[in-house]
Amino acid sequence: MTRLIAITGATGAVGRRVAERIAARLDTEDARLRLVVRDAARAPELPGAEVTRFPGGYSDGPGLTQALRGVHTLYLVSAAEAEDRLHQHLTAVRAAADAGVERIVYTSFLGASPDAVFTLVRQHYATEQAVAATGIRHTFLRHSMYADFVPFFATPDGGRAVIAAPAGDGRTSFVSRDDLADVGAAVLVDDSARYDGQALDVTGPEALTMAEAAAALTEITGRPTEYRDETVEEAWASRRPSGHPDWEIEGWVTSYLAIRAGELATVSDVVPRVTGHPALTVAEHLRRHPEDWAHLRP
Repeated sequence: MTRLIAITGATGAVGRRVAERIAARLDTEDARLRLVVRDAARAPELPGAEVTRFPGGYSDGPGLTQALRGVHTLYLVSAAEAEDRLHQHLTAVRAAADAGVERIVYTSFLGASPDAVFTLVRQHYATEQAVAATGIRHTFLRHSMYADFVPFFATPDGGRAVIAAPAGDGRTSFVSRDDLADVGAAVLVDDSARYDGQALDVTGPEALTMAEAAAALTEITGRPTEYRDETVEEAWASRRPSGHPDWEIEGWVTSYLAIRAGELATVSDVVPRVTGHPALTVAEHLRRHPEDWAHLRP
C-alpha cells in the first residue's frame, strides 16, 4: 500500500525544503505527499502533492486530527516560538495519535533535556516524551542552531557589524537548513526500522565560537564584524527595548548561555551518514545563500 507522508510547516523554511525534496522523489518512492498548512495560498505548488488546510494551527486538535486522517508518516515541525508552544505541541501529538498516524518524525533541538540551559529546549524534551508515550514509531531530529541565523546575530554599526551576546568562548555546531531538509527527507522516505526510536543530532561539520562566526561573516560579506561578549545583565538590557515579552527574551538570552555552557558544541556525522554528502560549513552556507546576509552588505 502506498504510504501517505504529511509535512507540517510546509510554508516555512525547513518544511518547504523537505516537501520539495520529497516531491522530487515521489516517482521513485512508494509514497504520496500531503502538505498540512494553515494558509493554503502560501503552500508550495509541488507535483503530486495534495494540500490540506487546518487554519486553527496546532492548538486546534480536532481540526488537525481531521487533516491527518489517512497519514502514515508525519513530519511534525515544531511550532513558532510562543508562550503556549508546549501546549500546542502536546495537542498536535494527541491529534496525530487520534488520527491513526503510524510514524512521527519530530524536529527537536540539540541537547533536549528537562534541565537544558536554553529554556525553549526544555519544551522540545517534553514534546519528545509525549511522542514516545503514544507508542507510535518515532524519530527525533535534534537540530543544532541554524547557520542561516548567523548573519542575523549581527547588528550593523556604522561601517562595521557587531554580534553582542553572553556566549563567551562557547562553541556552536551551526547547521544549514539545506542539510536539515536533506536529512529530514531521507529519514521520511525510509520506512525501515533503521531510525525508529532514535534521537539524531543533526549538526554542521564544525563548532565555531561567536568570534569565529563573526570572522566568517567578515570574510563572506566584506563588512568587518566583531563579537562583543556581554554579561547576562547587559544582554537583557540590550534586548528589552525590543518590546518582546520576558519569556521570549529569556529564550534569546539563555540560547547564548547554553553556548557558553557547551551545550551546543556537539558535532555529529548524521548529515553525511544519512544523506551521503558532507555537511555545509557556515561559510559554505553563506556563499550559497547571499540573501541571508543582504542586510550586512557594505
